[in-house]
Amino acid sequence: MDKKLIGSCIIGQSGGPTAVINASAYGVIKTALEAEEITKVYGAAHGIRGVLDDRLYVMDMEDPKELELLLHTPSSELGSCRYKIADPAKDDTDYKRILEIFKKYNVRYFFYNGGNDSMDTCNKISKYMQSVGYECRVMGVPKTIDNDLYGTDHCPGFASAAKFIATSCMEIDKDMHVYDKPMITVVEAMGRHAGWLTASAALATCFGGGPDLIYLPEVDFDMDKFIADVDRVHKEKGNVFIVVSEGIHYADGSFVSEAKTSATDGFGHAQLGGLAAMLASKLGEHTGIKVRGIELSLLQRCGAHIASATDVEETFNAGKVAVEKAIAGETDKMVAFERVMEDGKYSCKFVTVPLTLAANTEKKVPVEWINAEGNGLKKEFIDYVLPLVQGEVNVPKENSLPRYAKLKKILAE
Repeated sequence: MDKKLIGSCIIGQSGGPTAVINASAYGVIKTALEAEEITKVYGAAHGIRGVLDDRLYVMDMEDPKELELLLHTPSSELGSCRYKIADPAKDDTDYKRILEIFKKYNVRYFFYNGGNDSMDTCNKISKYMQSVGYECRVMGVPKTIDNDLYGTDHCPGFASAAKFIATSCMEIDKDMHVYDKPMITVVEAMGRHAGWLTASAALATCFGGGPDLIYLPEVDFDMDKFIADVDRVHKEKGNVFIVVSEGIHYADGSFVSEAKTSATDGFGHAQLGGLAAMLASKLGEHTGIKVRGIELSLLQRCGAHIASATDVEETFNAGKVAVEKAIAGETDKMVAFERVMEDGKYSCKFVTVPLTLAANTEKKVPVEWINAEGNGLKKEFIDYVLPLVQGEVNVPKENSLPRYAKLKKILAE
């Protein structure tokens, strides 16, 4: 597939939003608009749903200056979704519709920006198009603050969320040391099965002030040991600062969170939450001192005001490289980041990996980076994450407030 392929392209966003996902979209859109092989650039309204519903935005008609603002605009500007398409061998209804839309608009390039489940969607579409003989180069553009995509050193969006969490923890640490009476603070960070985000709180402890105890889903949780850990730190220091991942679980696999599996998203994943409040209540009863539970919730996803400049740059380039690779003939791939360390300095190399490697495979924090007690991180993790959070962003402002992109979103006819 190295011949010149002429046709239009679609860029879609899927899954949870991040502080930098629109930088990837801008990387795709800008590069596609400048490519002679791509005749029209469409943005799918709410991911694959926009393709199925024939709701495509004409990106060629957008103001270039507004498009550029996508670099520092958080969330998913084109709209996201959590829609799971079926196995085509069991039900090919969605795939026939996608093919119909691709033919209608002469779509020969499809870029899908998301995490594990989005790469699964991308992979299924790619395989189906190959099976019916429709030439369309399909590329996955990685995204997930969870940092759990297999095949890439790290994921766009993770570094900015990690920087937000570490900074917030440093601020919380300052707050909780104001009074002369002891206090326990429990902060809940995102992470269902992989604890990368929660682990990033260790940056605060390493470079100022942060949690005394950190618990990740990579290690089975023991409530009795947890209480003993808290008692020990309380006796030593008075104040106790704890950060827990929403997905911590007992040895039998059940979630510690009160919410458990009361609800799921479109892919059958448990909707967690309420863990900080539950643990705070339990520790309050046990210790008799003031305990605060803080759930970072959505705040940690879209903190564009404190984004990592490294993250923004790499994320834009992920979209750019996806288009360049597709035009060069690659398909059925995901853009991935390869870490390069030379003379102690970090740099990122952009490579591609088969979509089948990334789809539905979770990458977890290596257990050897977690301390023997299972309540903290080792230097190896700090060395891994620190280069990723570097650099400050210059977010455009109006009246001292962020100026985000305002797209016209003109629908294709």
